[in-house]
Amino acid sequence: MSIRRVSDAELVALARQGDTSAFGELVDRHRAAVYRAALAALGSHAEAEDAAQDAFVTAYKRLSSFRGEASFKTWLLTIAWNQAINRRRWLRLAWHRRDGREGSASGGGAPRALEEEEGRERTPEQLVIDRELASAIVKEIRALAPKLRDALLLAQSGEYGYEEIASMLGIPVGTLKWRVSEARKVVKRGLSRRGFQDV
Repeated sequence: MSIRRVSDAELVALARQGDTSAFGELVDRHRAAVYRAALAALGSHAEAEDAAQDAFVTAYKRLSSFRGEASFKTWLLTIAWNQAINRRRWLRLAWHRRDGREGSASGGGAPRALEEEEGRERTPEQLVIDRELASAIVKEIRALAPKLRDALLLAQSGEYGYEEIASMLGIPVGTLKWRVSEARKVVKRGLSRRGFQDV
């Protein structure tokens, strides 16, 4: 029987018995989701890679503590999110010590979708406006309180359901929905102040 047809719970049981290929399969299955969670928190591909690696190492070490109350993926994403947030705090402190001010490692999460959607038919003026809007969105997201920013970035990624995000952040789903809604309102007000209407 192929290991790819085995459930996460069965792979966890095998990994607990010392089967490293079972844990390797869990890593393969969830690598992309873990990386995207870390990227949402850190805003840097290199830092997200490191945080994802740390998350898998931590998960392997803590495998005996997984109780199955949530899915393995949700448990793993919670570890990944915590690793990324710890890394973000450390980067912010290191940057602050070095330059005496807040750094860019704040998990701003540049809206790359705007850049990627720039079509060939768009005029140079439209491309400039798109870039200005993208820059304004990044600034507004970075200016959000961390709790609002994290909730918004995870929700906007489209990779996770509200239940998963709430578990990752350790908050009730209702609180998460409020934070996402509030973050969107704050960003929209900020964009309006910058002259961007109907965004």
